[in-house]
Amino acid sequence: MANLPDKDKLLRNFSRCGNWEEKYLYIIELGGQLPPLSAEMRTPDNLIAGCQSQVWIVLSTQADGSVQLYGDSDAAIVKGLIAMVFILYQGLTPAEIVTYDVRPFFDALALTQHLTPSRSQGLEAMVRGIRAQAAARR
Repeated sequence: MANLPDKDKLLRNFSRCGNWEEKYLYIIELGGQLPPLSAEMRTPDNLIAGCQSQVWIVLSTQADGSVQLYGDSDAAIVKGLIAMVFILYQGLTPAEIVTYDVRPFFDALALTQHLTPSRSQGLEAMVRGIRAQAAARR
C-alpha cells in the first residue's frame, strides 16, 4: 500500500476536489493504485457478500501483528472505495480493526451521502467483511 496516501492526506486531497465529479475521479485513481490481486486470492472465501459488484478482500497478519490488506473489484469506483477502506485499516492490528469505527471518517468526507444506495451497502459489506476476518484472527 506504499502508493496510497495516509488518512490525513486522503482527507486533504479529497477536500481539494472542486466537485463530486472530481471526487469520483480521485476515488477511481486511488483504486488504480492498488496492487493486482493474484488469481489464488480470487476465491469464493475472499468474495465479499452484500456487494453488487464482485469484491475480493484478503487480510494477512504480518510478523509484527499488523494487518496487510489485499483487494480488487470488477468496478472502478468500488475498487477505489476498497482503497479508501484499506487506507483506514492499513497497519492496524486485528484487535484495532475490530474496534475502529470508520463511519466518522466517511461522514467527514460526506461520502455515503453521494454514493448510490447499493454502493453504500457494498461499502458497509466491505467493512463488515474486513472486521469479520480481523475478529477471526484476534
